[in-house]
Amino acid sequence: MTILNTLFGPKEIPEGRKTIRLIAIRSVFEREKIREDAPKYLSTTRFTSPQQIFEIFCDLKLETKEHFITLHLDGKNRILCIDRVSVGSLNQSIVHPREVFKSAIYSSAAAIVLIHNHPSLDPTPSREDIEITRRLKECGELLGIKLLDHIIVGDSYVSFVEQGML
Repeated sequence: MTILNTLFGPKEIPEGRKTIRLIAIRSVFEREKIREDAPKYLSTTRFTSPQQIFEIFCDLKLETKEHFITLHLDGKNRILCIDRVSVGSLNQSIVHPREVFKSAIYSSAAAIVLIHNHPSLDPTPSREDIEITRRLKECGELLGIKLLDHIIVGDSYVSFVEQGML
C-alpha cells in the first residue's frame, strides 16, 4: 500500500498501475446547403438590415415544421456559421439557451441573429417567441455574445428590432 496525500487528507492506494480516463470533447462542423441559388457575395456581405436576412431565409416559409436557426456573425456582422438549433412540430420547436450558445461559443461569434419560421405563414410573434427571445438576450449578455435580432419568417417577416421588441 502506498499513502497518497489528497485534498481530503492521506489515502491508502493499493499497489499496481492505475488508469486515468478523461472525456475529450471535439467540435465537428459540417457544411449544409441552406439555399441553392444564394449569391456568392454572402460570405463577405455585412448584414445591416433584417430585410437582407429575410431574403436569404425566405425559403423557410415552405417548410411544414418549425425550424429554429441561429446565424453566427463576426465583429463586422459577416456570417461565420449557421446553426439549425431545432426542428420542431407544426407549431413549436424546443429551444434552450444552452443549445443556442454552445455552437456560438465554438464558432467565436461576436453576435447572433435568431431566425425561425411559422408554418402557418403568419409571422406574428407568439408569447413563447417573446419569452425565449428575452431569455436568450439575457444569456447572451452574460456570455458577451450580442443578440442582434429575432426574425420570424412567414408570408412576410417580423423583426423584433423593427418592432421595438428587442
